This record gives sequence, C-alpha cells and structure tokens, in this order.
Amino acid sequence: MTILDTITAKGHPLIQCTHTTTIELTKDTYLTKNGTCILGIEASKACYNLNPLLKKKIISGERIQVIIKAGDFIDSFYGFGNNNLTLLNKKDIIFRKSDFICDRTILIKCSKSSSELDRNIIKNIINSKERFSIIFKVNDANG
Repeated sequence: MTILDTITAKGHPLIQCTHTTTIELTKDTYLTKNGTCILGIEASKACYNLNPLLKKKIISGERIQVIIKAGDFIDSFYGFGNNNLTLLNKKDIIFRKSDFICDRTILIKCSKSSSELDRNIIKNIINSKERFSIIFKVNDANG
C-alpha cells in the first residue's frame, strides 16, 4: 500500500456524524447542527488541493482506502474514483455511498457513511483539541 496524501482537520463540539450516505470535510472554521455528515472542520485541503498523483488515481477509477486516525483511534473505509469527478472544489471534500457526482465529491460507492464510523473515534474528534488525520492509500499490486 502506498500513501498518496494526508489531510488534517479539527473536531468541533457540534460534530454529529449521523448522515447515512456521506462523510464531509470542510475548510470552514465553523459548524452548525445542520451539518450531520461533517467529520471535521478547518481541513488542510479540499478537492482542489489534493496531491496530483492521488487525483490521477481517483480520475482513473481506482479503489482508494481512507484511514481516519484520531488520537489512539483508527477507522477506515474505501471508495472508488470516477473519470467524471472534477476535484475542483476549493472548500470541501465529500465521500459518498452513492454514485452522485459534483465538484465536492472525492470518492463514490464508499463502504461507510458518517453514521457508520466508529463512535469512539467520533467522540475523540468531538472532544479533542488536537487535529486528526485522513490518510489516502492505494494497493500497489497493479503498479
């Protein structure tokens, strides 16, 4: 497995992670109760800022593993790229269980939504003042 990129983000007391189809990271510095899919704010990157090699793998439709690491807690899921993804949004990143595509979508057909993430990692993100990491990996078996 090769690490293609890492994003850091901060938690917030209003993080709920109860949405059943998406997970979102945003560069916004605030959060409202309406953001039920938001995992983190003040993200270090949005779609636009991703590593060019990661973007290439996403646009070629590869399966990407996403690892969330917060304190001593780790959770992961995977999703798929698609050649219709533009990766141009400069504020947000959205992981989707569906195949819906917009400029904020990074991966589709993901194996988890925000409501399915480990609740221990969510509690850590809500309560910690430390930034957490989102790591993107691909299987190198295909070169």
